[in-house]
Amino acid sequence: MSFLTLDLNLLRVFDAVMTEQNLTRAANRLAMTQPAVSNAVKRLRDALNDELLIRTAHGVKPTARAESLWPAVRRALSDLEEAVAPQSFELAKANATFRMAMADATAALLLPHLVRLIEKEAPGIDIRMVPLTTREPRPMLLRGDIDLAIGFFPGVVAQLQGGSETPIRHERLYSGQYICVMRNDHPLAKQALTLDAYCSANHLLVSFSGRARGLVDDALTSIGRNRRILLTVNQFFTAGKVVAASNLLMVLPRHLIAATGMSEMLIAKELPFPMPEVHIDMLWHERDARSPGHRWLRDQLVSADSLGSSMKK
Repeated sequence: MSFLTLDLNLLRVFDAVMTEQNLTRAANRLAMTQPAVSNAVKRLRDALNDELLIRTAHGVKPTARAESLWPAVRRALSDLEEAVAPQSFELAKANATFRMAMADATAALLLPHLVRLIEKEAPGIDIRMVPLTTREPRPMLLRGDIDLAIGFFPGVVAQLQGGSETPIRHERLYSGQYICVMRNDHPLAKQALTLDAYCSANHLLVSFSGRARGLVDDALTSIGRNRRILLTVNQFFTAGKVVAASNLLMVLPRHLIAATGMSEMLIAKELPFPMPEVHIDMLWHERDARSPGHRWLRDQLVSADSLGSSMKK
């Protein structure tokens, strides 16, 4: 079959299936039935003489031909969508609900500005927060469970920056330094924090999964040291309350001290071993990339981060 006789609607279906990696979700996105999507995929397979998509237990897996074809299809459809889609977003008249996943401390930094703006200028917009319990939020984005994920996702971002074709997009909001936090009158508070003193102390770890190992432990292992994690919690606010009332030490990004609500009862010390910077990134799905409402939300979160920069110094 030549390009002149190819039904271009099949490319829309192909793009949706590649984006969603699932026939049912692609059908929902296109407002089609699943049999209709399956039929369209079959027609495109016949036209291109390639299997294109192989069924798996969790959806579909693209063939090498599909992987090489998709970027060109995506660019062409995106250019067309941008040409015909509405370019304005009437904030005062908009009605939308956005679902976001982020840690409690990050939400404490970003949400106050966003809520003030919604109350003042966007009465029809609602925000729904979803617990962030993983460093791998891509399945939530792929399933459409959330519209945005914000947090520290080093493994995900490394893959995204690797250049492979993916429906997940990202933007860095800010970077910061890890520091050691303890209560004001901690026995180590009035002296330099040495590596021996740090490793001998008991520690608290903020862990979404409850796993008692984090980046700090990897850094210690690399220099032949370790520490005892007495407690794991899944909220920074809880962590601040516990550390302020105990002899536990915790490590967190400097800008999140304020979000614990215990700033006046805590002090920060430089870590006695090297740690990489912590990066906070915003992730979203390609399906929402050109939505005026979604773009507005991302812009506001970038603005909220800028307004909160004084808290992160």
